[in-house]
Amino acid sequence: MIVNGRELDFAKVANSLKDTGYRPQPRKVQIHITDARKNLMNGLKYLCGERAKWCGEYEKIAEWLTDNKGRGLMLAGNCGVGKTLIGMRLLPILINHFCGRIVNVCTAMELNKNPDLIMSKHIIYVDDVGTEEVSNIYGNKRLVFAELVDAAEKNGKLLLFSTNLDDRAFAEKYGDRTIDRLHAIVRKINIQGKSNRS
Repeated sequence: MIVNGRELDFAKVANSLKDTGYRPQPRKVQIHITDARKNLMNGLKYLCGERAKWCGEYEKIAEWLTDNKGRGLMLAGNCGVGKTLIGMRLLPILINHFCGRIVNVCTAMELNKNPDLIMSKHIIYVDDVGTEEVSNIYGNKRLVFAELVDAAEKNGKLLLFSTNLDDRAFAEKYGDRTIDRLHAIVRKINIQGKSNRS
């Protein structure tokens, strides 16, 4: 870009501003796993044995594992459709093995008990978002998940999570601002079907 007759080198100027408090666009975590579908199915077989089932929506998870495009992952749906199994048990193994990255795993309740420790991590999986209450530590009330979403957007954290809440209930609990940020930083996959637990 030419400004006042001079060409502007955005990268150079952004780099020169880093000691001033300027926040450049964060580098996003890239996930690229070859044969993601096969590896996801092998993981299901490892965890479930003969009971392992492939659900059509799992194809979208395999697509995300093949190339996440720098976005996190929201697994939504009814109880027992594999959200926790995949998010809490399989994704950390796959991401560690193929990408050399650690996924820090917690439940929504644990996030509320240790918010600052968990939010200091760069790749985070939160199980069962929506089951937690407002955090109240020494009288400080916080809506920690909304804070985590904000931090993920601003700092390029990779946020992975599961929820049983539908869109309306999710918006009521966390507000439009959080929903808008989630649209920008995660891919939402709705997993349909009956519970596999029976």
